[in-house]
Amino acid sequence: MKTLLILNDPPYGTERSYNGLRLAGALAKRDGEAVRVFLMGDAAGCAKAGQAVPRGWYNLNHMLTVVIQHGGEVGVCGSCMDARGLKDADLVGGTRRSSLEQLTDWTLWADQVLTF
Repeated sequence: MKTLLILNDPPYGTERSYNGLRLAGALAKRDGEAVRVFLMGDAAGCAKAGQAVPRGWYNLNHMLTVVIQHGGEVGVCGSCMDARGLKDADLVGGTRRSSLEQLTDWTLWADQVLTF
């Protein structure tokens, strides 16, 4: 099955992006599953490299890396990046600047679309 997860919430402060990435990672580890994650709005901050979180706290950089290591793709809305001062070089390895056009293509590609 092909699943697209669209995340909108900030990396920390709520648990929506955390829960979306938990699901994305679990799906990506399953045989026969194809996963794509699109980060938009405040969720663009999830892909900011170098996040230092308190011991015992979840790290969204690591969670994105798990998705990527298991064949998932992660796109970050370019307009949302620009609005938040994020540059391509600021992103976690394996994530990439994306666009609404790519989100449209990914939506048509997916068997199911989940939003967080």
